[in-house]
Amino acid sequence: MAVRRLADQQPTSFAFTPENLAWCQTQIAKYPEGKQASAVIPLLWKAQAQHDYWLPKAAIECVAAMLGMQVIRVMEVATFYSMFNLSPVGKHFIQMCGTTPCMLAGSNEIKAVLERRIGEQQTVTADGLFSWLEVECLGACCNAPMVQINDEYFEDLSAENFEKLLDDLTAGKPVKIGSQTGRRMSEPQGGLTALTTFYGVDGMSGSSSVPAEIAMYPVSAGKSGH
Repeated sequence: MAVRRLADQQPTSFAFTPENLAWCQTQIAKYPEGKQASAVIPLLWKAQAQHDYWLPKAAIECVAAMLGMQVIRVMEVATFYSMFNLSPVGKHFIQMCGTTPCMLAGSNEIKAVLERRIGEQQTVTADGLFSWLEVECLGACCNAPMVQINDEYFEDLSAENFEKLLDDLTAGKPVKIGSQTGRRMSEPQGGLTALTTFYGVDGMSGSSSVPAEIAMYPVSAGKSGH
């Protein structure tokens, strides 16, 4: 079990921007009087997003004051959940899944690239662009190996296409979210081999044979892994 502590270097203050403060107040209003503490996780998440994707002590204290909670109670939440970063991270914070499906699919090669290009875990590169952390299952096992960079999933990785992904991020170029091999969603490599009449040969549920109640919910072309 990892020991999670606050960073040694801390900012002296934290305040939500007016826009984020309004968002927080909307979240708090969802709960009845006396139950405002239920908003602690979304408020901590918003604070982290505002503060370069990590939570300083001042932000934890700010959230505690807004919710009428003891600081130690909010500290318990922030230090328990690994989605909260307690020290600075890079502009591109990479979470690498090292759980069994990703490991069997080659995550050790991805880890080797990270160690060579970025350094040890939780080390921020000198230019501030990258840091990384090995984490448990991120739920995209069919598209292993994969990483999460900030809020996006990047899947079907190899040492080669991951190197290119890092090169493009370094250069500030746009990158492709989801599968890096062109796979659609979590279908088999090479495309559908079954149910092609039901879903249509392109994988879309637009076939005339689709029952009306199912056709209401077409296969989304959105982000893979979510």
